[in-house]
Amino acid sequence: MDPVNLVEALEIFKRALPEDAHPLRTFLACGFTPLHLQTFLAAHLRKRLPKQRAEVKTGLFGDLAGSIERLQPSECDILAVVIEWQDLDPRLGIRSLGGWRTTDLPDIVKSANQAAARLEQALRRTSEFISVCVCLPTLPLPPLFTTPTRQAGAYELQLRQLVASFAASISSESSIRVLNTQRLDELSPAQARLDVQSDLMAGFPYKLPHASAIAELLAALIQNPTPKKGLITDLDNTLWAGILGEVGAEGISWDLDQHTHMHGLYQQFLGSLASAGVLIAVASKNDLALVEEAFERKDLILSKESVYPFEVHWSRKSESVQRILKTWNIGPEAVVFIDDSPMEVAEVKAAFPETECIVFPTNDYQAIWDLLKRMRNLFGKSVISEEDSIRLKSIRGAGVLRESLDATGGSLDDFLQSADASIRFTFAEQAADNRAFELINKTNQFNLNGKRLTEAAWKTYLNDPATFVMAASYEDKFGPLGKIVVLLGRIQRKSLRIDSWVMSCRAFSRRIEYQSLKQLFEKFDAEEISFDYQATPRNGPLQEFFTELLGSPLTADMRLSRAAFSEKSPSLFHRVEEAVNG
Repeated sequence: MDPVNLVEALEIFKRALPEDAHPLRTFLACGFTPLHLQTFLAAHLRKRLPKQRAEVKTGLFGDLAGSIERLQPSECDILAVVIEWQDLDPRLGIRSLGGWRTTDLPDIVKSANQAAARLEQALRRTSEFISVCVCLPTLPLPPLFTTPTRQAGAYELQLRQLVASFAASISSESSIRVLNTQRLDELSPAQARLDVQSDLMAGFPYKLPHASAIAELLAALIQNPTPKKGLITDLDNTLWAGILGEVGAEGISWDLDQHTHMHGLYQQFLGSLASAGVLIAVASKNDLALVEEAFERKDLILSKESVYPFEVHWSRKSESVQRILKTWNIGPEAVVFIDDSPMEVAEVKAAFPETECIVFPTNDYQAIWDLLKRMRNLFGKSVISEEDSIRLKSIRGAGVLRESLDATGGSLDDFLQSADASIRFTFAEQAADNRAFELINKTNQFNLNGKRLTEAAWKTYLNDPATFVMAASYEDKFGPLGKIVVLLGRIQRKSLRIDSWVMSCRAFSRRIEYQSLKQLFEKFDAEEISFDYQATPRNGPLQEFFTELLGSPLTADMRLSRAAFSEKSPSLFHRVEEAVNG
């Protein structure tokens, strides 16, 4: 993280913006006077999103729940909520003189429960329209309990349990992200948070470094960067301790007895990433037979089934990375490369500047621990989808598909006819999920125009009665691909206007794009479809598809008639289902 003081925050906020900067309207809801927190949040948003105009507006002093309840979806793009103890009951702050008698404690806990229930209802309602980021109470509770400070009192524990239950409940909503208090503890020590004088004199309870730390983490939650898709790892002195070619498969280690336990933790972490849908591959200068023997060891924590592909040979690591990227069909910016050799890391970085390349810190336990936390930030995501869980299987299936096509030498029609493929199209609410939003913002190669949507714009689109969202899930005898097509459009009498259309690269060579257009023509009885097309440096596959389909140069307002599509469409062999409104 990058701490910012108040002077720096003001300077950042004064920086010139690009002429075409789009506004990011953030509503900051807090029960205290926002003062410097508002400034810090605007500055950190500007740092993270330099091409957007960060606008931070605030609600009324002393009325946190009311500010959220009165908020209209059209007023902002995202809601940032900072809760403190006095928002649950004014007697839990120091500006109120409502009483700290022992007989007051049961009523304080009761009213805090009621306030939390009201807050939860308001947050859930708001999250239906915009994304919400929530910071739980960060300040110390006042000394109103009868136990000494070294001992937690029963009512104090009930209040903390209330906050924990509240956080767990709201975090079940995919549109609500809760700030991690453990991470805040690392950035801002508990004893350096409350500014008693500022709270009493100005209604602002934070010391400036603490306000900056909260704003920094909130800005990171709001930005919500795209997680990496794959990790390419070395083996010797990285996945395990020891040189395989020197000590053999039985000589490598990752355990406490040999003081190599941190390699075991690294394996365990990679296994966790794989279970969440992250792709794991090996790039190692090694003997393949020895590597296969090592991966047969029963005590290896990262299973062989979680790794694909294995690039094991004596050629350059950058060549291995190139082949892995081709197998995964993703760009270099979406992967992390880890190797214990600084030379190998430098060689890969020179070949793929966009790739995050990391030197594995051998024999430095704390540095390895910090690496695991760093990777959590690189790969972490709010929701694990069904598509995440089947990603590796579908990539293996794509490999089998290519091998089958090469081996048979038959026509694509013959192959697809025997693939036993089915496509399930869904419309409206069923398409309004995290996977669909993720595809819109991550897919590059088959992408109509490369336009990205903010979470607020996505929800606005879904709630517009004039629009529709179509998604498609695919499965054949090689396995399921999950949801691999998302299309956003508008109905215009006997025609359709397509605003966005993306398809996962895993779905190529199966004619799913043709079946998607056929579904649109038939469902809406449309005579023509127009497309908001724009060439990008990476959407070559989409350009090839439309060039072949239209037989003419592509334009920004391409149009395709139903008759022209019927004439150009190849044979389609999918079984088709449709689910309307889920």
